[in-house]
Amino acid sequence: MNIALWVVQVITAIGFVYSGGLKAFQYEKAKASWGWVKDVPQALVVLIGLAELLGALGIILPYATKIAPVLTPIAATGLAVIVLCGALFHVSRKEYRELGVNIVFIALAVIIAVTRYSTAT
Repeated sequence: MNIALWVVQVITAIGFVYSGGLKAFQYEKAKASWGWVKDVPQALVVLIGLAELLGALGIILPYATKIAPVLTPIAATGLAVIVLCGALFHVSRKEYRELGVNIVFIALAVIIAVTRYSTAT
């Protein structure tokens, strides 16, 4: 079970590193990739990207290093909230095609939060 959870954590982290990296450091590419980026202030897009990057580190490093492992489920919860807000944003814009990815990453983040919380405390 632990190996499967690590696979989930790594896949989730890779997804957030990709998404967060585009938003934080490649704004023009993000704007070309995602239509919503054009309608949101650049500073907010960059902030979301930085939060995703920090969250990706947070779901891996604390648990892997055994330094404050309780931060892993906290980071996963934070990522779930960020993605939930993104999903609600897409619903408000009637961008229903975008929801699939949001739902998958919310589920992955919740799985990490719940399972790692039970083992970190």
